[in-house]
Amino acid sequence: MASDRDFRGIAEERRRMRPVHFISGLPRSGSTLLAALLRQNPRFHAHMSSPLAGMVDTLLGEMSSRNELSVFITDGQRRQVLRGLFANYYGVEFAAEVVFDTSRVWCSKLPVLSGIFPESKMIACVRHVSWIVDSVERAIQKNALRPSFMFNFQTGGTVYNRVEGLANGDGLVGFSYNALKEAFYGEHARHLMLLQYETLVSDPAKAMAAVYDFIGEPPFRHDFDNVHFNVDEFDAHTGMPGLHAVGKKVAAAERKSVLPPDIFRRFENEAFWLNARANIRGVRVV
Repeated sequence: MASDRDFRGIAEERRRMRPVHFISGLPRSGSTLLAALLRQNPRFHAHMSSPLAGMVDTLLGEMSSRNELSVFITDGQRRQVLRGLFANYYGVEFAAEVVFDTSRVWCSKLPVLSGIFPESKMIACVRHVSWIVDSVERAIQKNALRPSFMFNFQTGGTVYNRVEGLANGDGLVGFSYNALKEAFYGEHARHLMLLQYETLVSDPAKAMAAVYDFIGEPPFRHDFDNVHFNVDEFDAHTGMPGLHAVGKKVAAAERKSVLPPDIFRRFENEAFWLNARANIRGVRVV
């Protein structure tokens, strides 16, 4: 049987849990590229979206009042359970000293995460919404023979139907956008930094320097001409091969939109983070 010393050692190890930070924000806005760059630093672990956000939601639900036995669970225990989830998911098989977990859901969970990890930071990737919608539609058209998971593998509809689905409050873009605004204007915004896709691809050195400064880690020399990231099997399974493909060299690409002009114009003024007067919490925008 484990001794008191063993249990104290486990408790102490959990208190010394490695730093955890979060990547969130809008889809098609550079989160995969950011993770690919962070992975170049041997001290860091970063990847595409993990299952942890869904697991956190499930645990919060099971520890809520819908469970009649929740009267025996304190808020302190809730925090310990959630910290334990991260500690065990990122267990001994992860050698990194610093962990970045990715999910578009995290912006909506900023009050929870700031309570679990008071020193954590969240980098929210953003991009002009018109170009996000364009990027999704471009991926749909590129894989026209493979119905996409984004639309429950439905084969009908038009670009207008698809955009309505993306933009509604439960849609891929709409939910992320609303969650971002919630975090941006909320009382825990000190944990948040917005990283613009436009900055990341046009001036990656500036973007990464800002990330390191924000999280309080020493600078690292990244190789922006040799970026590697491969989840081809996952993308193929979702019906969208190449969805998370990252170009070997970080560079801004000029292109024309595949959207009808009226759809593109619909979203062209939605970049609220560019309005300095509306940044009431003083969130860093890079």
